[in-house]
Amino acid sequence: MSAEENKAIFRRYIEEVTNRGNLDLADEIFDRYLAHQPDGSTLERGPEDVKRFQREFRAAFSGLHATIEEQIAEGDKVMTRWRMRGTHQGEFRGMAPTGKEMELNGIGIFRFSSEGKVVESWDSYDQLSLRRQSLEQELRVARQIQQALLPKDLPRFPGYELSGYYQPAREVGGDFYDFLELEDGRLGVVVGDATGHGVPAALVMANTQSVLRAVAQREGFTPGQALVEANEVLFTYIPPNMFVTCFYAILEPQSGRLHYANAGHDLPYLRHHGGDADELRARGMPLGLMPGMSYEEKETTLAPGEGVLFYSDGLVEAHNPHREMFGFPRLRELVKEHEEEEEGEGSLVGRLLKELSGFVGDGWEQEDDITLVTLQRSRAT
Repeated sequence: MSAEENKAIFRRYIEEVTNRGNLDLADEIFDRYLAHQPDGSTLERGPEDVKRFQREFRAAFSGLHATIEEQIAEGDKVMTRWRMRGTHQGEFRGMAPTGKEMELNGIGIFRFSSEGKVVESWDSYDQLSLRRQSLEQELRVARQIQQALLPKDLPRFPGYELSGYYQPAREVGGDFYDFLELEDGRLGVVVGDATGHGVPAALVMANTQSVLRAVAQREGFTPGQALVEANEVLFTYIPPNMFVTCFYAILEPQSGRLHYANAGHDLPYLRHHGGDADELRARGMPLGLMPGMSYEEKETTLAPGEGVLFYSDGLVEAHNPHREMFGFPRLRELVKEHEEEEEGEGSLVGRLLKELSGFVGDGWEQEDDITLVTLQRSRAT
């Protein structure tokens, strides 16, 4: 067989087998052959293996179509550079479908026998691009799941206004917040941060949130008791190199009494009349580090017109182009200066995000998850 005849056989394989699904043609084109793998190993293959791969590929990518970009032949070898397009609608070798049209580029080399059958092959295609698209789809689904775990609707408590904001640094993250409507009309407020980023942190976050929701509903449980119980569970189930910081407060709406405990989380700010802000301090180790921990409990009272800001460290640890940190002093001053009734409901969150945007500048790449939760008591209560 001439080099041109071998090139024509390769083109026929692409046009008939790949594009039209004429799999029986594989019996005519392929003999038993050696398939060289990208990792350097070699496998013995035959026509049935070609058919199996093509079925799998065509099932995963609807509308699959390949075009030949270039062919070079020398001796009994033909090198073909090809491009494939199709919609990724089925699982392919462990890669979840993305539902999107994809483009895959590759190079194939066939060595032909004197009878014009393939007896050796080398294949290389852009698996990294395919895996990246699949991973992006999985992360989008993970984000949808994570968003579903956050409060969909803010609880309504006469005389109080609540707001919540969450922006992960990646598709998913480890921050979370929750509002728990407890017995006797009380309100639980939870803000937490699992170490790390991405999917591992998101899994720990989901586990922590479900545990806290369960233990907080137990009758008579105080914030400290809820954190003790959650710590024991999480120590058993989360990886040893991870932990969760968490602040948990219970509000009694009629009196404004706020009973709270802290598991190593950033200290919330209580904004008073007259332009001052105090930290809500309570001692306690992060959840999941060590068993047998106890958590100090404190309490304060929200007077009419006062409010609390709960947050995660993604705000205060943000850096500007000069590597300066947003920092706690800046945050405290912004809380002190804020007057809720002048700017409308939930506006402290908007003010902080505006200040953050001006601080980090254009082109900022978010370094950590950002969570902001406000609890504001109306003046006329």
